[in-house]
Amino acid sequence: MNLGVCVASHIGDIDYVVRAEALGYSHAWLADSQMIWSDCYATLALVADRTESIKIGTGVAITGTRPAPVTAASIATINALAPGRTFLGVGAGNTAMRIMGQPPHRIREFDRYLTTLRPLLRGDESMLDDRGAEVPIRHLMPDRGFVNFEDPIPMYVSGFGPRSLGLAGRHGDGAVLAMPPNAAVMEYFWKQIEAGAADAGRSLDRSAYYTSALTTIVVLDPGEAPDSPRARHECGAFAMATLHFAYDQWRQLGRTPPAFAADIWDDYCAMLAALPKERLHQRIHAGHNCWVIPEEERFVTRELIEASCLVGTAEQVVERLQSLDAAGLDQVMILPPFDPRYEVLERVARDVLPHV
Repeated sequence: MNLGVCVASHIGDIDYVVRAEALGYSHAWLADSQMIWSDCYATLALVADRTESIKIGTGVAITGTRPAPVTAASIATINALAPGRTFLGVGAGNTAMRIMGQPPHRIREFDRYLTTLRPLLRGDESMLDDRGAEVPIRHLMPDRGFVNFEDPIPMYVSGFGPRSLGLAGRHGDGAVLAMPPNAAVMEYFWKQIEAGAADAGRSLDRSAYYTSALTTIVVLDPGEAPDSPRARHECGAFAMATLHFAYDQWRQLGRTPPAFAADIWDDYCAMLAALPKERLHQRIHAGHNCWVIPEEERFVTRELIEASCLVGTAEQVVERLQSLDAAGLDQVMILPPFDPRYEVLERVARDVLPHV
């Protein structure tokens, strides 16, 4: 199994990816959320210039914020700087869109976007929907170093539910998944991906189809609790982002609140209900995946941590990763909070990476 890093794109934090490469992490996925972080493509350009071997790409590019030809040209430009090690992760935008008060692309929109995008990543002609009319498009000047389509750009499609997993099978060279808690859930993911591929007339070879899951890892010391102060510091932001997501799913789609949040759900909802509705979309994601704001510290419970993060002794973490590897998960990417990111990077590289 590979271990990668998901990065809150920061134009002044290129050293973090440089260090990840030196430690042996396989991929750096730079997140695409304009209203909280730096532009991912500007940051990727600097990363490309400072690294040599680590695979780099978007984690994930958001379909609702850029037309498909813009995304294709952007990542093909990075591929000109880092040929042969550039990839495109792409998703409908659960955070990036909601921070702007907009819903993510619906499945039909997401499907149409991916249909347009895939040929463009090869430099081929595609069809762009223009208010119901189909317009043929292609990059007209792919030579002279403007972009690079000669080296393949694999497309990894983000899928968390059955229909989006189906689109990952229909269109993707791989899939970006929620972290499966066990091998049985990973097998369920595979079935949804393969069903989508079959609907499109594709036959997937699991050994050639790349799967990656997002979480963060805390390696516990002997006898240390999963909700110790250090553990909370090293994974609290990721845990809270999981609660942010669950709240948006409940608020906008009527989804059932998750069982792991049962003890805190009513208090969390009451806190947000007191805020002005016209700015609620900004407040929900405060500190997103970087830090826990003070008034939300009380919601970082052991149950929330264990449901969203991979926390355990080195032996426990390695055992879990090996089990998922056997089930067909190719990579786990970690997204530590901003302040302790280097400490997490070093600890995981020392205690986990050599064993997976």
